[in-house]
Amino acid sequence: MNDTIPVDVSTKINSTVSGFVTDENNRSVSGASVQFGTSISTTDKYGYFEAKNVQVVKNAAVVTVTKSGYFKGIKTYIAVAGESAFFRIKLMPKTILGNINAASGGTVTLSNGLSIKLPAGGTVNAATNSQYTGTVNVAAYWINPTAADLAMIMPGDLRGINTEGSLRLLQTFGMAAVELTGSSGELLQIVNGQKANLTFPIPSSLLAAAPTAIPLWYFDETNGLWKQEGSATKTGNSYIGDVGHFSFWNCDVPQNYVQFNCSLRKSVKEPLAYTLIKITVVGTNNFKYGYTNSSGNVDGLVPANSNLLMEVFPAYGCNTSLYSQTFTATNVNISLGAITIPNASNIATLNGTVTNCGNTAVSNGFIVIKEGDVFTRYPVDNMGAYSVSKFFCNFPQTVTLIGEDVTNAQQSAFISKVINAGTNTVSNIQACGVSTQQFINYTINNVAYSYTAPADTFSYFNDILSKISMTAETVPASGQMSFGMSNAAIAAGSNQNLIFFYPAQIFDSLSMNAPVSVYISEYGQVNQFVAGSFTGTFTGKPPTNTPYNATCNFRIRRRN
Repeated sequence: MNDTIPVDVSTKINSTVSGFVTDENNRSVSGASVQFGTSISTTDKYGYFEAKNVQVVKNAAVVTVTKSGYFKGIKTYIAVAGESAFFRIKLMPKTILGNINAASGGTVTLSNGLSIKLPAGGTVNAATNSQYTGTVNVAAYWINPTAADLAMIMPGDLRGINTEGSLRLLQTFGMAAVELTGSSGELLQIVNGQKANLTFPIPSSLLAAAPTAIPLWYFDETNGLWKQEGSATKTGNSYIGDVGHFSFWNCDVPQNYVQFNCSLRKSVKEPLAYTLIKITVVGTNNFKYGYTNSSGNVDGLVPANSNLLMEVFPAYGCNTSLYSQTFTATNVNISLGAITIPNASNIATLNGTVTNCGNTAVSNGFIVIKEGDVFTRYPVDNMGAYSVSKFFCNFPQTVTLIGEDVTNAQQSAFISKVINAGTNTVSNIQACGVSTQQFINYTINNVAYSYTAPADTFSYFNDILSKISMTAETVPASGQMSFGMSNAAIAAGSNQNLIFFYPAQIFDSLSMNAPVSVYISEYGQVNQFVAGSFTGTFTGKPPTNTPYNATCNFRIRRRN
C-alpha cells in the first residue's frame, strides 16, 4: 500500500459472522448482546452467536458484544463477498479498582503498573456535562500487548486513522480500558479542556524496541477503528501521556499494510475450520492472530514490505505449531492460496450421527465439542450426520460431546469421548432427555409475566461466597427482571433464601413481609440447569405500601 490510504467507511456489503464469547477465565458467556450492523442477537448457552447476511461497512464491519460487568468486546474486519468471518471474543472484567475524590483529584495505580491520574475538579457527568464533585469510581484493565490471547481481548483489528486522515496498521506496545462512574453509577468524563494522565507499563520483551515517543490512539466505537490523538513519552519501563477523555487507549507505532488471505485444507475437499493462525514479523515481537472461518479461509492484514512467518497451531494454548511458512509481503495484497497441511498427526476426524427422542435423524441441530472450557459447534446435515476435522495439541484427547435437537428443544447428556489422530467413529448420540428450555415465569397479584428463550435472554451468576443472581431481559430490551437467592449447600431438593426480587413490570421497591424460601428442583453441573420456584408476599415503598402476592418458577442454564 502507498503512504496515503483513503478511509472508505461508506461502501456497504452483506456479510455473515459467527463466534464464541467467553469471560476472562475462558468460560462461555450466555445472554450477551451482540450487535452486527442492524442485527442484534444474544449468545446462547455455549457463548455462541451468529448473524447471517447482514449489511455492514465493507472496510470496517464491526461486531460489538455487551455484557453487564464487562467492558465491551469489539471486533472489526474487512468483509469479503461470499466469505463469512469467525471470532473468539474474550471479555474483560469491568471491576472498580480504586476511588478518587473529584474535587481534589488523585491517582489509581494497578498492580501491573497501569496508572490513571485525574485532575482536581476535572470530571463531569457524561450525559449532562454538569460538574461532578463526589467520589469517582475507576474501573480499568491493562491489555498486555504480548499476551497470547491479545486478538481475543483487544477491540478492533489494529487499524487506525492517523492525524492526516489515512489508514494505518498499528503495532501495539500496550492498551488500556478505563471507565469512570459516579456514586450513583452515572458515567463520567473529563472536563473539556482538561487532561487526565495515563501510565502504560511496557513489557520487558518490548522494552528495547519501544520508541522514546509514541502516538496515542483511542478507539472509536462508531466505526470500529482507532484514531490518533496525542502522544506518550517513554519513561523507564512505562509510557506516560495525557488524554482528554476516557475510552480504550493504545500506544502504537503506525505501519503501512496489505491484505492477506489463504485457505487451510486437510485435503482438497476438506477445509480446516476455526483453526488458529499466527503471523509474525520475522525477528520481532510484532505478531497477529486470526481464525479460519467455516470454509477454512482466513483474511486479514499484515505489515507491508516485511518478511513474515505464518504458523498454524492445533488450538489456542498449544505451544508447538504443526505447520509454518515464511513469505514476503511487498506493497500489494498477497494470497498464499490453498494450503494442504502435510502432517496429519495432530488432526482427528469425528464421524457420527445425532437422532431425536423418536430415534429419527435430527435435521435441525448441532454437534457441540467441548475441550476444557472451549466450545466449538458444528451443524448436522439433514440426515443428522456430521464429519468434523479438528486439530488437537496432542493425543489421546478426551473431549465432551453434546448432541442438540433445536426443533424439539432437547439435548443429549454430556458424553465423554477419547479420540486419537485419524478417523474416530462416534456412536449415535440421541439428543433427548435434557430439555434446553429456559424460562422465568411469575405472577404478581394474579397478573402473569413470562420470559422464555430464545426470544428473551438470560444471565446467571454465582458469586460462590453467598448468592446466585439470575436475570431475564426481553429482546430488544424493554424490561429486565432479576432475583437472587442464597447458595449454601445448594442441590436439587434444597431450600434457599430469596435475597431480592425485582420484577420489571412493577415500578416499586419490594420488601419481603417474611422470609421467602426458594425450592430447588434441579441443579445440574456447569452448563446444565438450575430450576426451582418460590411464593411470597411483598410490600411496596411508602407512602403507598402497596401489597404484592408473587409466585415464580424458573429454569436457567448454569454459567459457573
